[in-house]
Amino acid sequence: MQGGFHHGVDKRLQKELMALQNDPPPGMKLNEKSVQNTITQWIVDMEGATGTLYEGEKFQLLFKFSSRYPFDSPQVMFTGENIPVHPHVYSNGHICLSILTEDWSPALSVQSVCLSIISMLSSCKEKRRPPDNSFYVRTCNKNPKKTKWWYHGEWLRPLVLI
Repeated sequence: MQGGFHHGVDKRLQKELMALQNDPPPGMKLNEKSVQNTITQWIVDMEGATGTLYEGEKFQLLFKFSSRYPFDSPQVMFTGENIPVHPHVYSNGHICLSILTEDWSPALSVQSVCLSIISMLSSCKEKRRPPDNSFYVRTCNKNPKKTKWWYHGEWLRPLVLI
C-alpha cells in the first residue's frame, strides 16, 4: 500500500489513472512524470479548447487525493506558469467549482472533474479575475478545500476564515 493508503482507494486511483491515460477528455493529458513516484498526486496537462477565449493556451491542473477518496473530493487547482484568467479561478490557482466541495459525490471521477473544468473555461465570455482576488489570495489557506464557498448563480464569494 503506497503511502499508507487503503487498498480500495489505491485500486480506485489505479482504475482512474488508466482511464485518464487511455481515454483522456479532449485537450487533456496525464503528465506521466507526475505519477512515477506517487499515485496520490497527479498533474494533468490541459490545452484551451478550439473556438474559446483560451484556445491554444496551456495549463496544468494539480490533483491531490486523500486516503478518504472517493468519499472525500480531491484537492484540485491550477498550478505552474500559466493560471487561466477566469471569474472562477483565483490567481493562486484555486478554482471555485461546486463539485470540488459541497456537490462532490463518490460517483464523480477525475475525468468528470476535468470535463467540468473544460466546460467552465469554454463557456467564459470575458477573461477577468474574481472581484475579490487580491484579498482572497492574501488571506486564504494553501488548500482550496479549506475555503467555504458561497455559490450564488454566476457569482461566488469565498468566506475567508481567519
